[in-house]
Amino acid sequence: MQTDLRSDSDVIEWPMQFQTLSRSGLQRATKRSIDLLVACVFLVLLSPIIIVTAIAIKLQDGGPILHRRRVVGIGGEEFDAFKFRSMIVDADEYLTRRPEIRKAFEHKFKLERDPRVTALGKWLRLLSIDELPQLFNVIRGEMSVVGPRMITAEELEKYGRFAGLVLSVQPGVTGYWQVQGRQRTTYEERVKMDAHYIRNWSLALDLKILLKTIPVVLFCRGAS
Repeated sequence: MQTDLRSDSDVIEWPMQFQTLSRSGLQRATKRSIDLLVACVFLVLLSPIIIVTAIAIKLQDGGPILHRRRVVGIGGEEFDAFKFRSMIVDADEYLTRRPEIRKAFEHKFKLERDPRVTALGKWLRLLSIDELPQLFNVIRGEMSVVGPRMITAEELEKYGRFAGLVLSVQPGVTGYWQVQGRQRTTYEERVKMDAHYIRNWSLALDLKILLKTIPVVLFCRGAS
C-alpha cells in the first residue's frame, strides 16, 4: 500500500509534552461546529439501528451493552471511549488466561480473527456499527468526527517521536488510516498516517475523509 507520507528526514521531532497546532480560533470553532452537527444528525438518522443493536447485545448474553475503552485524548487527558460491546463479557480475563494470545495482542493492540469476538460482534465490526456510540464522545467534546486513531496510554510508546504530535488533537471516529486500508495496514503505517493527517490538517481534508468513509463502511473494506 502506498501513501503520500513524507520521508523520515522531513519528520519534525515532537517531544512527549503537549503541543499546540497553529490553528486559528475560527478553524477550531468551525471544526467543533461541524463535529456537533454531524454527530447529532447521524445519531438521529441511525437511532433505529442504535436501539436494535443495544437490544440485540443485551439479549445475546445479558452482559453490558457498551464497552468503555480507556484512551488518551488531547493533551494526554484520559477518557472512556464508548463502543457497542462486540466481545465476550470476560474478554480481558481471556487474554490473561492465554499468554500467547496476549503477546500477539500487545504487538499490534489488535488480534486478527480475535477469538473473543461474538457472532453478533463480528457483524457489528464488519459494518462498523460498534463505533456508533463514539458519536456521544464527539458531543461531549472528547473526540472529533475526523481525527487520528484513538489509542491507549500504553500505545503511546509505539508512537515514539510522534507521541506529542498525536496528543495535540482529539482522536477521531473516522480518520485517514480508516479510508486507506484499516486492518490491512501495519501498526507503523498507522502511526505515520496519523502524523501525516495532523501535519496536513485542513477542513477540506476532513470533508474528503468523511466522504471516503461512506463507501469504506458500506463495502466493508478492511474491516475485521
